[in-house]
Amino acid sequence: MKERVRHADLQNRVVSRQIAASWIEDGMTLGLSGFTRAGDAKAVPLALVERAKKENLKVNVYTGASLGSDVDRLMAEAGIVNKRLPFQADSVMRKKINEGDMYFVDQHLSHTAEYLRNDALEAVDVAIVEAVSITEDGFIIPTTSVGNSSIFVEKAKTVIVELNEAQPLALEGMHDIYELGKQGERNPIPLQHVDDRIGTQGIPVDLDKVKGIVLTNQQDSPSTIVPPDEETATMADHLIQFLRKENKEGRLPKNLAPLQSGIGSVANAVLHGLLESEFTDLEVYSEVLQDAVFDLLDAGKVRFASGCSITLSETKLEGLLSDLDRYKDRLVLRPQEFSNHPEIIRRLGLIAINTALEFDIYGNINSTHVSGTKMMNGIGGSGDFARNSKLSIFVTKSIAKNGNISSVVPFVSHVDHTEHDVDVIVTEQGYADLRGLAPIERPPVIIKNCAHPMYREQLLNYFEEACKRGGQTPHVLEKAFSWHTNFANNGTMLEKTPQYSG
Repeated sequence: MKERVRHADLQNRVVSRQIAASWIEDGMTLGLSGFTRAGDAKAVPLALVERAKKENLKVNVYTGASLGSDVDRLMAEAGIVNKRLPFQADSVMRKKINEGDMYFVDQHLSHTAEYLRNDALEAVDVAIVEAVSITEDGFIIPTTSVGNSSIFVEKAKTVIVELNEAQPLALEGMHDIYELGKQGERNPIPLQHVDDRIGTQGIPVDLDKVKGIVLTNQQDSPSTIVPPDEETATMADHLIQFLRKENKEGRLPKNLAPLQSGIGSVANAVLHGLLESEFTDLEVYSEVLQDAVFDLLDAGKVRFASGCSITLSETKLEGLLSDLDRYKDRLVLRPQEFSNHPEIIRRLGLIAINTALEFDIYGNINSTHVSGTKMMNGIGGSGDFARNSKLSIFVTKSIAKNGNISSVVPFVSHVDHTEHDVDVIVTEQGYADLRGLAPIERPPVIIKNCAHPMYREQLLNYFEEACKRGGQTPHVLEKAFSWHTNFANNGTMLEKTPQYSG
């Protein structure tokens, strides 16, 4: 323990997880470390779940993004969550949210810290953050994610540190913690290159706020991503064709531009496709560093990667933790308000690749709500990157549920990203470059290149009918959501049995 808690004043504050959990009172707001199943607080939240079996307890839960170790699921099952933000990805919690059993605030991931800094949210009573160590000068060294941990520690009344001995001390030196300062008073962020380090290696903390240290020994939960399949490999090919075109026409160099890739199997698989491409000396400036990023690092394709968490499959995670030193000069982890900051995204000129649930014939994107009403996970950081990147690309398969759902619809049932923030759409059918196209020019390109053949005629019929009514963005209002209602009533978006057989 003394190797990891190197500040002498803190070495007598070690307590059990049960004692730490007993300090949390009904109605409090908790700030938990964790970003997409990495670096999350594990022991104290689960001890709180055990407490809830004996007494009524409700708390607000703020995080960086989704949590691992089944923490979201167990908290949801215990009924202890009053309000959750800004992102989650657990099926049980999702069900509770959609049934109205808890409140969920879906936020852009760069915004949470700003809301806290401006006192626009309930104040954080207790920050519970996972750390690999606490240094001699009182800095908390995070583990495999930073997320919102630094702002939680800064704003919380009380701090509990989970010191995880399963996380290697080699993580020290891989973080870059930068405090933006108050809006209206801050200076420009002095980061001009992906590999710049402009902050401290740990999270500064007022030692008087550190009430307890809980010793743990538990690995992060592995990522739930699945390997690339034939369709995602085809999508990657289409994306690479587009990037080759941009390079040939002089808009991108051979090392492209810094890459951002969203969370999940599809985005990971599309990024993975760059392994077989001619592009090299690449840079990554993203949120989550998934398997594909480390495959590209190992292959010498990626020169440097910046993110706010490392979220890997089980095999990949084991290999990383046992040989972390070889990545130390090619990797940095930052707070999410920094990794997702519009100023930096615009300055670096990122290529942003994010995932859609559905998109419409004009390029509006729904990335959060199934059939417009049921929350999936949340918008995450896709909005931060889509609006501010050099190239905003969205990827998805053209159909779902064995073809009963078309991912291309007349009008999305919920809008997360407007047509103004979308440059390129990619499915396994092809890609549509929407830059410079007026609304009336977009549908033929999207339908031809991105829609599944079984739905193309149906989409064209809608568009032709809409054009007869005129307008800058033609629609048949009484039919705009008919595809969604047809699926709800009949289990398919198809109006009739398709002739398509291939």
